[in-house]
Amino acid sequence: MPAISMSPNEVSDYIAQAGRDAWIVPDVPAGTPRRTIRKVGVIGAGTMGGGISMNFASVGIPVVILEQKQEALDRGLGVVRANYQRSADNGRFPQEEVGERMARLTGTLDMSAFADCDLIIEAVFEDMDLKKRIFADLDRIAKPGAILATNTSALNIDEIAAATKRPEDVIGLHFFSPANVMKLLEIVRADHTSKEVVATSMDLARTINKVAVLVGVCPGFVGNRILFARQAQAQRLVNKGAMPWDVDAALNAFGFRMGPYQMSDLAGLDIGWKKGAKTANPIRDALCELDRRGQKTGAGYYDYDENRRPIPSPVAAKIIAEITGVAAGAAPSADEIIADCIHPMINEGLKILEEKKALRASDIDVVWLNGYGWPADKGGPMLYGDMVGAEAVLATMDRLGKEDARFAPSATLRRLAKDGGRFTEVQPG
Repeated sequence: MPAISMSPNEVSDYIAQAGRDAWIVPDVPAGTPRRTIRKVGVIGAGTMGGGISMNFASVGIPVVILEQKQEALDRGLGVVRANYQRSADNGRFPQEEVGERMARLTGTLDMSAFADCDLIIEAVFEDMDLKKRIFADLDRIAKPGAILATNTSALNIDEIAAATKRPEDVIGLHFFSPANVMKLLEIVRADHTSKEVVATSMDLARTINKVAVLVGVCPGFVGNRILFARQAQAQRLVNKGAMPWDVDAALNAFGFRMGPYQMSDLAGLDIGWKKGAKTANPIRDALCELDRRGQKTGAGYYDYDENRRPIPSPVAAKIIAEITGVAAGAAPSADEIIADCIHPMINEGLKILEEKKALRASDIDVVWLNGYGWPADKGGPMLYGDMVGAEAVLATMDRLGKEDARFAPSATLRRLAKDGGRFTEVQPG
């Protein structure tokens, strides 16, 4: 299919309709019974757990937050209070509401405090064995009919659900960080998740002012699975002579506020890394060994001044040259970087639809617009596919697929290039 041109009004109309459609789950009838959510339990008082808890306390739902140690619990509740205080100081709500919202939060070191909760959300480290142990414990403690949710961003929820005797009550509620700010909530339906639990979770997303998208279980679900494809290509570009700031600059020009390396430095390079570890990303490992772990240590891929302004780093450039064996200066053009990073995202979106892990193509766009800062003028990965045309995307994927079979063109992409049709009209399966 050739590229199509769209006016700003047509793009914004598409985005608005996509947002409305995302709430519709075709196989869950409107009359499906809902479960009442009067009290919520959250496991973990860290960045994610605290942010998740704020969503419920802010709309009047009491929350019990579990931690292993009192010090961690006090620290987490202190961060929540500071966040609320900052919002009140900025005029977002009256000062007295800080105390009212905090009064809805109860800290505990004992999981049995969840016995009367209607929904329990696990927000701990991404470790499958740990999550399975937690869900086995919840299975014993939670009352019948309680919804058991995991905030995992990539792990297999069917495997987590199998640790319980009630897999029909288990669902993924993937909040995005900071969870009290980001609009997107990926609701992940596992093999045995009941329609009641899906309907209740969708309604609850509205209650806490989130944009909900129902997705299926696969590594990374919809959002992170597509992000992983972009990250792999960004890494390939650096291995071939591009500098991190070349890649980021191209994606900034495309319309992303942060490129992949700016984002890595913000999140922290040591996520999933321990001292002495050798991972699939030796550049990251080498930076971490030098205590260049991102903005929090004042250096990562970039150097940072006192205002946290990123400055291309000669130290990082030297490490990259040593590890890749490629001299800097052989960077591809901005257009090549955009094609190599963005076209694989479109192709991955088609694979997600082929596997029926999204309900509709526009849901993929809703995820990326609301969770990952996709530029609104480009409508989301699938609409952007229509804007550039299937032939252009196929040419990129044919080239990248020859280097790495993971990036071979999807069958749907080949069909669109041959027979025509729009990315946004591709049906699941």
